[in-house]
Amino acid sequence: MEALYHQTNKQVHEVQSYMGHLETSDKQSVHLVENEIQARIDRIFSNLERLEILSSKEPANKRQNAKLRVDQLKYDVQHLQSALRNFQHRRYNREQQEKQREELLARTFTANDSDTTIPIDETLQFNESLQNAHRGMDDLIGSGTSILYGLRDQRMTLKGTHKKILDVANMLGLSNTVMRLIEKRAFQDKYFMIGGMLLSCVIMFLVVQYLT
Repeated sequence: MEALYHQTNKQVHEVQSYMGHLETSDKQSVHLVENEIQARIDRIFSNLERLEILSSKEPANKRQNAKLRVDQLKYDVQHLQSALRNFQHRRYNREQQEKQREELLARTFTANDSDTTIPIDETLQFNESLQNAHRGMDDLIGSGTSILYGLRDQRMTLKGTHKKILDVANMLGLSNTVMRLIEKRAFQDKYFMIGGMLLSCVIMFLVVQYLT
């Protein structure tokens, strides 16, 4: 298990370093970089599945620590996956905006039936303001997406940690009162997470209304 763990940990650090290539890649190569990162993340997830099986087979005195190490790796790679999705979302919106701008600039404006002309400068200025608003919204949505993914990943990690705490508590023979306090705290944390997600959605909605 140790060899596979260190190999997977090294792969996680390699992906973290490789993520920096996304911002510096040109339009022709950015898709290749995205595909390479996704392939590496998929290999890490495959290794994690094997590590989970191996950790469950560790001796009782080492099993808990082994599972915690695997959970930490899973937490790290889930954040990398969220960061990649966020970048892809922003790139797609940016490409759509550039396409719309090129179509607008390439359009031929002519006089209409009432012999009036379209104020091209004002139209371009309005389009530029609209694109700026869209970029601001994309950044906000991207940040919101990252927050939501992060909250979801943290919830999964907390659930796993909560289960492990209960297992350890059972092993140590803690009282039922302490067990109930632990479960109550986990229940409260769940509602804090939901409240944070709802607050993020409300803020995003208000910003959309303001920008539009």
